[in-house]
Amino acid sequence: MTDFSARARSVPADDSLAAAVELARAAAVETAGDAELVGEHLGAAPEAVAPATDGVPVEALGTVLTHTFDSRLPGYVGWHWAVTVTRAPDDDEVTVDEVVLLPGESALLAPAWVPWHERLRPGDLSVGDVLPSTEDDPRLVPAYTADDDSADDPEGSVVAFEVGLGRERVMSRDGRSEAVGRWNAGEFGPESSMARHAPGPCATCGFFLPLAGSLRELVGACGNAYAPADGRVVTVDYGCGAHSQATLVADEATEVVRTARYDTGAFDVLTD
Repeated sequence: MTDFSARARSVPADDSLAAAVELARAAAVETAGDAELVGEHLGAAPEAVAPATDGVPVEALGTVLTHTFDSRLPGYVGWHWAVTVTRAPDDDEVTVDEVVLLPGESALLAPAWVPWHERLRPGDLSVGDVLPSTEDDPRLVPAYTADDDSADDPEGSVVAFEVGLGRERVMSRDGRSEAVGRWNAGEFGPESSMARHAPGPCATCGFFLPLAGSLRELVGACGNAYAPADGRVVTVDYGCGAHSQATLVADEATEVVRTARYDTGAFDVLTD
C-alpha cells in the first residue's frame, strides 16, 4: 500500500477538501462504471501547487488534494483509484479535477518498452518482412575504408560507387568477430555433439569450401550433399561423419560363384 502520510505532511491540508470523501468516491465509481470496483478509502494527500507565475501568488492558485481508494478491478491487484479534488481560494465549492487508476508498490506492471531492433531474435524474420539496418549499426562500416565509421558521409558514398566497390557498407571487424563467435557457439561449431564424434575436422575435409578474406582460416561452407551442414557455414574445427577421409577399406577380392554347386563330401548322390 502506498504511504500517503509523508506526502500529506509536505503540503498544508484543506479541511473542506479532506472532507470530500464521498464526492471523490462518486467520481471514482462513475469512472469505474460499478460501485463494486471501488474499495475502501485509503487516505488523502495534498498536492503541491505550481510555483507562482506572471506575478500570480501561489495562494491565488487554490488548493489541491488527492483521495485514494482501493481498486477491486479484476487484473489490477495492488492498484488504487486516485481522485484529485480542488477548491478556488475564494469559493467553498469543491470540484473534481481528475480520476485516474494508479499502480502501487505491489502492482504487477508491464516490462519497460524495448525498441523493436533490440527485441529481435534470430529466426524472427519471415517471408515478406523487411529488416532495415540503422545508420549507426556497429556491425557495418563504409565500403571505401574499413577504418572509417562515418557511414553518413555523403561524399564517401559517392566515392564507394565511383571506384566500383558496389556496396556502400561492409561488415566491420566487430561485425565479423560477432558472426564468427555466433557460428562457433552454434550447431555447426566445435562444441556440438556431431563435431565431438566426427572422424576429422572440416579443415581437412575435401568438401570444405573456405570463405574469402580474413575469415578464410576460421569458417567456410559445407559442400557435401549428404552432410547435415550442407550449404551451411561451419567452423574449421567442426566435423561430421561425412568427412571425405572417412572411407571404407575394401576387403580382399573373393571368388564369385556364378553356378549352383553341391557339396557331396558329406553325403552320397543316389541315381536310378
